[in-house]
Amino acid sequence: MTDPNQLIEDYEQRTAALLEQAQEAKSRIANLTGAATSSDGAVTVSVSAGGALLSLSFGTKADDMPKDRLASLVMSTAKRAQAQAVGQITTIMAPLIGDNSEAMQFVQSQIPPIDVPDEPEPAAPQQFVVNEEQQDAASTQPPPRPVRRPVEDDDTDYDQRSLFKKEGGW
Repeated sequence: MTDPNQLIEDYEQRTAALLEQAQEAKSRIANLTGAATSSDGAVTVSVSAGGALLSLSFGTKADDMPKDRLASLVMSTAKRAQAQAVGQITTIMAPLIGDNSEAMQFVQSQIPPIDVPDEPEPAAPQQFVVNEEQQDAASTQPPPRPVRRPVEDDDTDYDQRSLFKKEGGW
């Protein structure tokens, strides 16, 4: 016959080990992060499982990108990162409760779906206007930004001369 004290001791050890695994899973879920980079490398984000932005960086392609497209790219990349973070929950919980258990189905039902939008399409390149038909189409686009030219130095700039000396000596 099996010793009842040994059964109780085994049960307590299994329970303690299970509690330790549960605490570790809880800690890992609390610290989940996800990271994603846009397909063109212009945006890289890191977010928490709740979607809080943890880091944001821009690649060189972001420099010439219109602000509205860049904003859309940040949002879609952040959503992809969040979906990646949330997807880790089932991976963390599987060893503890089983892949296909009722408990896993409950966990999955508690994870809100994340709508991950497609990345915005790149803006069409500017075209040269050759005929009237293209001129009409181009007139619906905003005008290009004016180019700022450096201001030329004028004769009233006294920063290089002393105010107390006449040129040519006194």
